[in-house]
Amino acid sequence: MSNPALTILCFDYGRRRIGVAVGQTISRTATPLDSLAVRQRRPDWGAISALIDRWQPDLIVLGKPHHMDGSTHPLAPEIEKFANRLRGRYGVDVALVDERLSSVEARRRLAGLPESRRSDPGTVDSHAARVILETWFSEHPAPKEPT
Repeated sequence: MSNPALTILCFDYGRRRIGVAVGQTISRTATPLDSLAVRQRRPDWGAISALIDRWQPDLIVLGKPHHMDGSTHPLAPEIEKFANRLRGRYGVDVALVDERLSSVEARRRLAGLPESRRSDPGTVDSHAARVILETWFSEHPAPKEPT
C-alpha cells in the first residue's frame, strides 16, 4: 500500500507581501513560487484563487509567528483571520506552523544568489514559505510502509 501524494500550498503572511511555496508529500520537498501583494491589509484574493485553481491543494500550511520566548506575535490575529478566510473560501484544511526565524533562514539560504535576487523582499518571502513548509514536513513524518 503506498502513501497518497498530497499537494500542499504554503503561505508566509505579511502585511505587505505573502510568500508562497508548494510541496507534496511523496518527495517531501517544497519549492518557492512567488510573493503576492497585500494592499491595505487585504490579500490579493484573485491571485490566491488562481494558485488554488492551479495547484488544487489538499492542505494549506500557514506560518504563524511567535516571539523567541514563545509568546504570541501581534500579527497572529490577522493570520488566524486569514486562515479562517482560506478555509471558508476554498474548503481546504489549513494547518498553522510556528514560523520563528523562517525569514532569517530564507536569507541564509539565499546568501549565494546575486545581490539583486537576494535583496528582493518577494524572493525572501517565497523562500520563507518554503522554510515553513519544510518545518511542517519535519513535524509530520511520512507514514511508514507496512512490512
